[in-house]
Amino acid sequence: MSGSEGDAVVQSANVARYLARSAERTPDAPAVRLPLREHGQLHYRTISFAELHACAGRATSLFHGRGIEPGTRVLLMVKPGFDLIVSVFALFQMGAVPVVIDPGMGWKHFRNCVRQSKPEALVGIRAATLLSPILLRGYRFRSKYTVGSPAWNKAIKQAIDGPTPDSGTQGQQSAATNASQLAAILFTSGSTGPAKGVCYEHGMFEAQLRLLKEQYRISLGEVDLTLLPVFALFNPALGMTTVVPEMDPARPAQADPAKIIEAIQQAGVTNSFGSPALWANLVRHCEATGKTLPSVRRIQIAGAPVPPSLIRRLKAILPAGEVNTPYGATEALPIATITGTEILASTQALTDEGRGTCVGRPFPEVQVRIIAVSEGEIADIEQAQMMPAGEIGEILVSGPSVTRMYESRPAATAAAKVADVAAPGGLWHRMGDVGYLDTEGRLWFCGRKVERVRTLRGVLYTDCCEAIANQHPDVFRSALIGIGEPGQQSPAMVIEPEPGKFPIDSVAESAFRASVLECLAASSVTSSIEQVFFKQAFPVDVRHNAKIHRLALAREFTGRF
Repeated sequence: MSGSEGDAVVQSANVARYLARSAERTPDAPAVRLPLREHGQLHYRTISFAELHACAGRATSLFHGRGIEPGTRVLLMVKPGFDLIVSVFALFQMGAVPVVIDPGMGWKHFRNCVRQSKPEALVGIRAATLLSPILLRGYRFRSKYTVGSPAWNKAIKQAIDGPTPDSGTQGQQSAATNASQLAAILFTSGSTGPAKGVCYEHGMFEAQLRLLKEQYRISLGEVDLTLLPVFALFNPALGMTTVVPEMDPARPAQADPAKIIEAIQQAGVTNSFGSPALWANLVRHCEATGKTLPSVRRIQIAGAPVPPSLIRRLKAILPAGEVNTPYGATEALPIATITGTEILASTQALTDEGRGTCVGRPFPEVQVRIIAVSEGEIADIEQAQMMPAGEIGEILVSGPSVTRMYESRPAATAAAKVADVAAPGGLWHRMGDVGYLDTEGRLWFCGRKVERVRTLRGVLYTDCCEAIANQHPDVFRSALIGIGEPGQQSPAMVIEPEPGKFPIDSVAESAFRASVLECLAASSVTSSIEQVFFKQAFPVDVRHNAKIHRLALAREFTGRF
């Protein structure tokens, strides 16, 4: 980047401008492909970049007409797909602030997030705008707009059909937002604590785009089928075609794998992002049907640690593709990445030994440090004790896409941020994870800090211990839990068996338990675990259907110990 370009980024930043550039450079290229299934046959309705840009411009006019202005906080309650993409780019374009909350967390938690972020306007589907007084228990918005209303549909049709005398051009230019200006409030999933609103600045979104595009060598004209909808929102800015999948985004692990694989093959998908749980279903379908995915160049799997066994199976159905397992969080993304090729060649054996999961080397411009685990606040980096290579500690990160604060949660911000005048952005973010850096500079993930099990004999880390149990042929996944008070906990392993392997009676359960205990006893990492429980299906997060709620399992099985 030249000096003048760098100065421009500092002065002005808005990812909506990249959609405008795509519309100018490749106006007829497909931006979004919407699935249409007729008589069992899959077809697509294609929206070009020029048409998508025009739709976003019309949407800005509609929103402006309802009093939404630069800086207005707007609660988005729009289903993933074309209307959501249009709404988000329209709000970015006009300098408004989208507030994105996962409805799968339940209405009680959703309402808490709304009160925390204080949105002034609501943009949502008809059910959301109509029922919001009931669903949100009287929370009052200054204005509302219904996506999918006759006025919306007419405006979108006009934008796609071409300019008409009454279509107007208001809102076509991106607002003059700067890099440090609030761009959006995105809520965490709340998998290990209350969901928190993460404040994203425009410059942070632009940094994300730059890092992802350069690291994964994403080129214009690629085709993406994103199985985690929020990541599809960047595709127009990256110049990629978005193929909208036929699935319920609230239940990704329950998606019909046949439909997903059909879409990948028919649309010539080159890139896809999804959770380990979803990709496990897809690879199982491909193995059963003998299908491969020759068009795919890369897939990104994130949301939970990715077992090397899944990577090996995926590589078999990607004749020309690579598997990437990026590491990050809502507060800091992306942080590190590693290819499936490197995992299988050099880190899998260590993972199988209980050394944690290697999540790779930091992205350019991103820094990672490991400090001694601390439960309290760390006001300044000088107060932290740095850990040497190979020693497990708390993961700290810093970089241009690392966020600075939580909305209306000063205590949570103080607990998660560490000041450092020498760091990018002047701070480090505490990931809430534990891990270590090896002598090659690669980051290894060992588990969530709050989920580590502290016994009289020492500390056990979830990712390290579960890797041992997961090697049992009848174990789909496992969860390390602690029973009792931290420091005096008794470790136990909860097993979710492979489909069809759940023990049918006490005799089968005893035999299964004995074989798992034998597996655990064979490793020094897990030899102290003497209790094994079974559960048909683990409680998992709503966003990825992959993050295990270990603390909930611990509460459930405490009475059975």
